Amino acid sequence: MAKMSNSFKPPMGKGSMGKGPMKKGIKNLDFKALFRILGILFKEYKASYVIVLCSVMISAVASSVGGLFLNQVYTALENFLAGTPYEETWKIIITALATLGFIYLINIVFSYTFNVLGAILTQRFLRDMRIKLFSRMQKLPIKYFDTHTHGDIMSTYTNDIDALRQLVSQSMPQLLSTVITLVTLTFVMLYISVILFLVVVLGLIFITFVTKLVGGNSAKYFMAQQRAVAKAEGYIEESMAGQKVIKVFCHEDESLEKFDALNDELFNVSNKANAFSNILMPIIHNIGNILYVVIAFLGGGIVILTQGTGINISIQNLVLNGSLVGVMNIATVVSFLGLARRFANTTGMVSNQINSVVMAVAGSNRIFELLDEKPEEDNGYVTLVKAIKLEDGTYQESTDDTGIWVWKHPHKEDGSVTYTELKGDVRLTDVDFGYEENHIVLHGVTLYAEPGQKVAFVGATGAGKTTITNLINRFYDIADGKIRYDGININKIKKADLRRSLGIVLQDVSLFSGTIMDNIRYGKLDATDEECINAAKLANAHDFITRLPEGYNTYITGDGANFSQGQRQLLSIARAAVKNAPAMILDEATSSIDTRTELLVQKGTNRLMEGRTVFVIAHRLSTVKDADVIMVLDKGRIIERGSHDELIKQKGTYYRLYTGNFAE
Repeated sequence: MAKMSNSFKPPMGKGSMGKGPMKKGIKNLDFKALFRILGILFKEYKASYVIVLCSVMISAVASSVGGLFLNQVYTALENFLAGTPYEETWKIIITALATLGFIYLINIVFSYTFNVLGAILTQRFLRDMRIKLFSRMQKLPIKYFDTHTHGDIMSTYTNDIDALRQLVSQSMPQLLSTVITLVTLTFVMLYISVILFLVVVLGLIFITFVTKLVGGNSAKYFMAQQRAVAKAEGYIEESMAGQKVIKVFCHEDESLEKFDALNDELFNVSNKANAFSNILMPIIHNIGNILYVVIAFLGGGIVILTQGTGINISIQNLVLNGSLVGVMNIATVVSFLGLARRFANTTGMVSNQINSVVMAVAGSNRIFELLDEKPEEDNGYVTLVKAIKLEDGTYQESTDDTGIWVWKHPHKEDGSVTYTELKGDVRLTDVDFGYEENHIVLHGVTLYAEPGQKVAFVGATGAGKTTITNLINRFYDIADGKIRYDGININKIKKADLRRSLGIVLQDVSLFSGTIMDNIRYGKLDATDEECINAAKLANAHDFITRLPEGYNTYITGDGANFSQGQRQLLSIARAAVKNAPAMILDEATSSIDTRTELLVQKGTNRLMEGRTVFVIAHRLSTVKDADVIMVLDKGRIIERGSHDELIKQKGTYYRLYTGNFAE
C-alpha cells in the first residue's frame, strides 16, 4: 500500500475511529437500539415471530432430550450382557428408539418451520425497515444532506441493514435455541449424574472467562469495522461522483493514497475483529475436548472404584430410589460424555453469536440515528388550493383545474377563512440568517419582487445569493426578520404548498432514471404528454429531443451522462415549465454551458419567465441586463440595487463587475 501524504490525510471527524470509539467494549455498548428493534418485531410481527420462537424452543428441547433415551439403550444393552432376558431388553430398546425417532421427527418439523417462516419474516422486516429509513430520509431537512456524505447514508441501507438481517434471521433464533438447549442439557445431565455435572460447571466457568476476554476485544473491533465500512463507502461514492475532477487535476495517485489509508483502516480493524472471533471457537472447542477427557477419566475412575460398592450421586437415584446412592455404570458415562460435548459445543455457539449481536447493535444504533433525526419542521397551516373567481371578486374553492390558485388562510382567532390569489409577490424584510448560529451570512437583507418582476442577484462567490433563494424555498429558516409571500408570512404556509408554487432551475441539474418524458413530468406528476411536450417546446428542448432515435421515450441513466450539459439544462427548464409556477428561481442556469447553447437556454428561460416573478442568480452579467432590479450582494449585505443602467451610472461595485475594472 502506498504511504498516505499529509495533505490527503482522512478527516477524523464524526464517525471516525479515534481513540474514543476504539475504547468501547461490550460494557459500553448501547443496547437500547437493539431493544427497539425487538420491540418492532414483537409489535408489528407478533404472531409470526411468536410462532418462530416457539418452533425454535420446541426444536431445541427435542434435540437435547435424546440423550436420556440413548442412556436407556446403553443401559439396556449393558444389563443384557449382565443377564437381563432378551425379550425385556428388546422391549426397552424398541421403546426408547421409537420415542427417540418421534422426538427427532418433531425436531425436523419445527426446525423446518422456524427456518422457512423465519426467512420470510426477516425479509419482510428488512423491507419495512428500508421503507422506514427512506420515509424518514424524505422528511429530513436539506441541512442533514449538507452535513452527511451520501456514501455514509447509503451504508445505513446496506451494511447496517445486513447486520440486522444476520441478527433477526440467525443470531436471535440461534441464541434462543442455544439457551433452551443449555437449560435442557443441564437438567438432563443433573438427572444422570450430579458429580460429572460439577465438572461441566467448572469447564463452563473457564469458557465464560475466555469468552469475556477474547469476545470483548472482538466486539469492539467489529463495531469499529461498521464505522470504517461507512467511511470507505462514503469516500468511494465521493470519488465516483468526482471522477472528472480527479482526472483533470491528475489526482489519481493522491486519490488512491487516501483510499489506501481508509482501506487499510478497514483492513486493520476487520483483521483484528476476525482474528479474535476466529480464535474463540477453536479455544472453546479445545476446552470442550479437555473437558471430555476429564469427564471420561473421572467417570471411568468412579465406575472402576464403585463397581459393586454402590457409591454415586445422581438425581435419578434420588427420584427413583429415594436415595442419592446408586451405581455409576459405563452406560451413564458414555451417555454423559455425549451430553457434555454437546453442552460445550453449544456454549461455543453462544460465544460465536456475540459478534453478530455486537455488529447488530452497532448497525441498530446507526439506523436509529437516522430514524431519530429531527424531521423538517412544518408548522404552516396556509394551503394552496384551486379556486374559481366569483362575480363579486371573491374566490371559492374548487376541485376542478380552473387555472386559478389561491392561498387558503384559516384564521384561528374567529374561525374564518380568507382566500388570497397566488400572484408571486415576494418580500424580504430585515432578514438575518446563518447556517450555524454563531456564523451569520446574511445581514439585514430587505428586498421585494412584485408579480411579474425579474430580480437578479449578483456578487462574488459566497456573497449570499443562493442563500436567499434557499430561504424563499424554506430549505432553511431565517434567524430574524420576515419573508412574506403574497402578503402572507411564509412560516404560516405549509412547506409543500410553498414549494409547489415555486419553480426552480439549478446550475447542477439532477436527472432521474427513466424516460425523458418521465423527467419532464417530474415537475407535475399529473401532466399529460401534451403538456410535457409543450413545456419542452417552451424550453427550446423539443428540437433536440425529437432528433433522438426514441424521442421522448429515450431512457436516461447515470444522471443523464449521455447528454450534454446544455441538453440537461434544457430538460431542467422544461421540467420547471410544466410546473407552471407563478414564481421562478434560476440559480446560475447558464453558467456551465457554451455560448451557442446559452442562447437556446436563454430563449427557453425568457419564455419561462414571461408573466412570472423571477429570481435570477447571475453568473454572466450579460444575462441580467434586462432585469427589473439588480441586487448587488457583498458579504451577506445588499450594497447596491437598481436597474442595469442605473447601476452603471453609479460606477460602483456592479459597474466594476460588469466592465471587469476592479482597479477603481
